[in-house]
Amino acid sequence: MALLGALFLALLAGALAEFPGCKIRVTSKALELVKQEGLRFLEQELETITIPDLRGKEGHFYYNISEVKVTELQLTSSELDFQPQQELMLQITNASLGLRFRRQLLYWFFYDGGYINASAEGVSIRTGLELSRDPAGRMKVSNVSCQASVSRMHAAFGGTFKKVYDFLSTFITSGMRFLLNQQICPVLYHVGTVLLNALLDTVPVRSSVDELVGIDYSLMKDPVASTSNLDMDFRGAFFPLTERNWSLPNRAVEPQLREEERMVYVAFSEFFFDSAMESYFRAGALQLSLVGDKVPHDLDMLLRATYFGSIVLLSPAVIDSPLKLELRVLAPPRCTIKPSGTTISVTASVTIALVPADKPEVQLSSMTMDARLSAKMALRGKALRTQLDLRRFRIYSNHSALESLALIPLQAPLKTMLQIGVMPMLNERTWRGVQIPLPEGINFVREVVTNHAGFLTIGADLHFAKGLREVIEKNRPADVRVSTAPPPSTAAV
Repeated sequence: MALLGALFLALLAGALAEFPGCKIRVTSKALELVKQEGLRFLEQELETITIPDLRGKEGHFYYNISEVKVTELQLTSSELDFQPQQELMLQITNASLGLRFRRQLLYWFFYDGGYINASAEGVSIRTGLELSRDPAGRMKVSNVSCQASVSRMHAAFGGTFKKVYDFLSTFITSGMRFLLNQQICPVLYHVGTVLLNALLDTVPVRSSVDELVGIDYSLMKDPVASTSNLDMDFRGAFFPLTERNWSLPNRAVEPQLREEERMVYVAFSEFFFDSAMESYFRAGALQLSLVGDKVPHDLDMLLRATYFGSIVLLSPAVIDSPLKLELRVLAPPRCTIKPSGTTISVTASVTIALVPADKPEVQLSSMTMDARLSAKMALRGKALRTQLDLRRFRIYSNHSALESLALIPLQAPLKTMLQIGVMPMLNERTWRGVQIPLPEGINFVREVVTNHAGFLTIGADLHFAKGLREVIEKNRPADVRVSTAPPPSTAAV
């Protein structure tokens, strides 16, 4: 009985589990591009290292090393890899730093001072970024692990006490090497938990698409990393701005990502598009009214001729009144994605009436329209855009088959009116697109769209439209070091 109960609960949990409407996979092919841009930023951050003064005495010699500055950083060998389950691992080996500092030496009554150049060689850094979902559904760097070591330092001492400095150089450079080790990991921790999180804050989570609807790109669970890719599941659901708590149940199939040839893959299920169309439907946007001069002239003449008898019988006094053509979608359109293409099915009412001035409108006819649109998706920059084309069109009467036969002459002109007058307005909106959850400054290029049963995938490469430093500086929070920073590296000095 207990086993049956556990099985029932497991099946119930599976039935209630919500599938993502949007998935993104970043493959290892993107890491080289990310590494190049990231290392340029990391070099600049490490050059800001502040090393404390080093002072003390050895016998009768008093020394003070101060104003230590990093003048140069060379990261000659580095690797960036995904590490299961949630980590991004950066390893830097055999790097070198150029330093410049001020020396001061006092021996009895003799004083020597000046500036000197030094170098730190054999610098090794191993740092891991743990990625997770925060309570708001945003991806965050939740932890940074770090190990850093400097294997050797060299300083070319000179001046009055060169021989004395040579005697003390091992002691002094060992102390500086220890201090340098202590400063590398706090910088990397700050870069990960503060600066990179400021970059991730530019990824939209719940944002407005336009004045009518918004979109929810909250992560449904922590990102999952394998050795070759990083997978992220987003809710991918639209909602009317007037009903922010409304949610369309997701009954579509779960999109699948199996490819790894491109830098990034994005998958969208039918639910993604259905939620968009239902949100616009609930917002009252899927209706159109053409009155008077807005009705194409040829269609106006045809409609008046078709309904001349009805006009004479109903109200001959309004025969010259402006004509009104109203289209109103009756139910939320639905998207169907197949390997052969993507279609959108729409059912709408078509009402034809005369609107005399200062009098109630006179309805001439009411019919139902079934239309099927083909949809082609494309990624431009970081926007998903759609191009619609009217493929099938049929009108029929709700009242009688005989009246449906009488409507046959209106099929062609109404379809032409939709193609010329309505479709351009729809495409102007759908081609503006909706933003994909990517950080600011990163765009898609060279995309390829592939249709599957119930979902589509788009493979693309990445392009930095802005430098990483430019984006982070723009969104940098108050530059306060994290008070709960982990202890510095415990690597051997």
